[in-house]
Amino acid sequence: MKVAGFGFRRAASIASLRDALAAAGGPQGLDALATLAHKADAPALQALAAETGLPIRAIAAEALADIDTPTRSARIMARFGTGSIAEALALAAAGAGARLLGPRACSTDAMAVAAIAHGMEGDRT
Repeated sequence: MKVAGFGFRRAASIASLRDALAAAGGPQGLDALATLAHKADAPALQALAAETGLPIRAIAAEALADIDTPTRSARIMARFGTGSIAEALALAAAGAGARLLGPRACSTDAMAVAAIAHGMEGDRT
């Protein structure tokens, strides 16, 4: 399973999400998009999901605690117990044995961040 995890501001546009996704590696071969459960209904993410034909995996913030990420933000670590929301979301949603394809990437307007992970399991959303 290949999943793109997104951290973003509520005011982020679909263009912001597209830009972050493109910077992270693009939508090719993705099986799902993932974000924090309380942001899964954000209009920009819903629009991106419709545009790409991909489901959204809503992940509880508590599920991210203790997920080791290569990127580390002290603010995010204090709030969520992980170094990067986007990287942790991608890893959590991609399943057991997941590995990041690269570090998180930010949109040019700094409104969205994306990371892509690939899990070894054949779990499809």
